[in-house]
Amino acid sequence: MSLPSVNPTKTETWKALEKHFQEIKARQMQDVFEKDASRSSRFKIEWQDFYLDYSKNRITDETISLLLKLLEEVNLKEAIGKQFSGEKINETEDRAVLHTALRDFENMKPEVKATLQKMKLFSDEISNGIHKGFTGKPITDVVNIGIGGSHLGPEMVTEALKFYKNHLKTHFIANIDGDGVAEHLKTLNPETTLFIIVSKSFTTQETNANASFIRDWFLKKGSREDIQKHFVAVSANVDGAKDFGISQENIFPMKDWVGGRFSLWSSVGLSICCAIGFNNFEAMLKGAFEMDNHFKKEGFDENIPVILALISIWYNNFFKAESESVVAYSQYLNKLVPYLQQAVMESNGKSVDRNGDRIEYQTGTIVWGNVGSNSQHAYFQLLHQGTKLIPTDFIGFSESLHGNKANHNILMANFFAQTEALWEGTHNKNVENPFKYFEGNKPTNTILIKRMTPKNLGSLIAMYEHKLFVQGIIWNIYSYDQWGVELGKTIAKETLKAIGQNKPSLIKNSSTEKLLAQFLKKLQ
Repeated sequence: MSLPSVNPTKTETWKALEKHFQEIKARQMQDVFEKDASRSSRFKIEWQDFYLDYSKNRITDETISLLLKLLEEVNLKEAIGKQFSGEKINETEDRAVLHTALRDFENMKPEVKATLQKMKLFSDEISNGIHKGFTGKPITDVVNIGIGGSHLGPEMVTEALKFYKNHLKTHFIANIDGDGVAEHLKTLNPETTLFIIVSKSFTTQETNANASFIRDWFLKKGSREDIQKHFVAVSANVDGAKDFGISQENIFPMKDWVGGRFSLWSSVGLSICCAIGFNNFEAMLKGAFEMDNHFKKEGFDENIPVILALISIWYNNFFKAESESVVAYSQYLNKLVPYLQQAVMESNGKSVDRNGDRIEYQTGTIVWGNVGSNSQHAYFQLLHQGTKLIPTDFIGFSESLHGNKANHNILMANFFAQTEALWEGTHNKNVENPFKYFEGNKPTNTILIKRMTPKNLGSLIAMYEHKLFVQGIIWNIYSYDQWGVELGKTIAKETLKAIGQNKPSLIKNSSTEKLLAQFLKKLQ
């Protein structure tokens, strides 16, 4: 077995953590800063443009000490070495997990270098107007057709780095909903649009259906030969892409050692290159690479992804908090939470451990959230006065990009005030009206970053990638397979067959059969 396989609940440290939890679980900790002036200096990490303050958590020095000791018992150091060295730690799929190799500027694989060079040349040709459409006009719009990891990462990054965008308009089509696809096409001119089909297998049902529909739309104006000027593919299935009509030179490779939800660093990021330019894409890779080095080399007590993972384990497995919220105080990061939802929940939503045994403890936190300060006028009521414990990451930037200091100061005043309000509540204050009482003691992590740059965004994304890896090691699960995605796909094929033949009776489940009959009835 490649990875260490230790049931965390059977370790001595876990038992010590359970005892420690019983001692502090009910402790009101709002006044810890008054009693311990150095707490905020001890419970923080400074690294490059990042400042992590984790002092507003229901933890003590003993909590952190025990959690760090747990890492020794689950052999995290060994696991990190195995991942970065390319061992097949995705054992159920017999694959290595090497998205970090896509941004390894010290020992970059020749095939990675070649792909990056190809992406640079192509994206430069598109953005500089060298690559022309079938009527000789330059490309004005780039459309990414993909779903899951072939969509969420590129869309999130393109939105996050909008400040650095060039003149090209970038669009993303993922959902199989034909109405949504039609609405996109209404805004596009086939003469000046480039379509990037992103599918590792080139057999993904949603992507293939959308790509075929769009090709038919294109062929109303262009010819089959013109497809080569307007369609490119990112895929491991070269033959499938060629059969679609895409030329060999316009097929960008994907490797089986890169999982879809970690693939934005690869040729899957071609739409990012087109949108913000290759130099900015490369800067993002370098930011991720530097976070990789921080994660690999820094002591665990000063390691940002490790500390964030340990705090999450503390709340998930001891406080039984089922979810954690992420609130970014930047409109640029409005797509971050959907991206993290796939990265975290597809990775760690597992109920079988690395020994193949059913798990009896909680794994896989639910990730949700939105941008601040919008969130404050929506679900923060639940955070402040609800009955659920919801640890929250606050992400903010010291500098605005457009220089509107007045707005930015208001935004950041709320950023700092909310973590304080969640922590302090109305503790030790005379509040006669029970409806205005705030319990406080609500935990947060504050991640303050100097500025939204491609480099810092790369570091931020990599930080969360490594956090979920640490969680998976502690929980003794395989974070890099996703068998849970497959069952629904398999059933959908049979359901589609029943719809095509107008035979609800082909469905075994009586509830689905009746629903299908009603659906078909409405179509008549």
